[in-house]
Amino acid sequence: MTLRPLGDYLETLRSLTPLVHCMTNYVAMNSTANLLLATGASLAMLHAPEEVAEFTAISAGLSINIGTISAHWADAMLTATATADQHAIPWVLDPVAVGATRYRQTLCAKLLAAKPSVIRGNASEILALNGLASQGRGVDATAATDQAVDAAIALAQQHSCIVAMTGESDWVTDGTQHYRINGGHSLMPRVTTLGCGLSALVAGFVAANRDAPLGATVATLACFAVTGERAGSHANGPGSFQVALLDALYQLTPDDLTTYAQLEAIHAA
Repeated sequence: MTLRPLGDYLETLRSLTPLVHCMTNYVAMNSTANLLLATGASLAMLHAPEEVAEFTAISAGLSINIGTISAHWADAMLTATATADQHAIPWVLDPVAVGATRYRQTLCAKLLAAKPSVIRGNASEILALNGLASQGRGVDATAATDQAVDAAIALAQQHSCIVAMTGESDWVTDGTQHYRINGGHSLMPRVTTLGCGLSALVAGFVAANRDAPLGATVATLACFAVTGERAGSHANGPGSFQVALLDALYQLTPDDLTTYAQLEAIHAA
């Protein structure tokens, strides 16, 4: 399947303004909201088990991030993902530090059973989620992206989903088609929760482009790669970079995304 011009996915997102139900961590809430709004999506953040099923059912997409997980949040996430599965609502799993504790591994196994549309993580998280030996250090990526490519492909095939693996270069695969996206900036790892916000933005793009989840995921990562490079070109450090990234996402045009995305189709062995 050939991807559409990447700008088409951004244009659709902005025309539909999809409502994304973001169940994310305490650290990421504000930055995630700003990233979604700057790009053109809408969002809400509900975590109470008593209301997540009702709200998920009226959302266009769902983003699940286990960064600051606790028991009642885990229960609410399982309810939300079951609702999303029941109503065919696309949802994204961000398995933050899944390799760090048995609790996170057990929870992610349950979440995987609810059939995520996309899994977005760094190389260490993808390795751990696929059951390979990898000692992830918190939310940092200690494994190189290339080391985890086979794991990403296997994970996509096993769970019939898309896997988006981010690092110095990004990989997106549906188990059959594979794409690499270059770009970004070295300051990006110096700003906390950008990956969390990216996962939520993937949910927005996929919700707006439900007929083309692979292309929508590639377009999301390309948005970050293009705008990250632009923001870094005139930022003085992590603080000014974060502000510049929001402005760059807001100013990004569909034509810019199509023209400047560094996208490569990969034929994996």
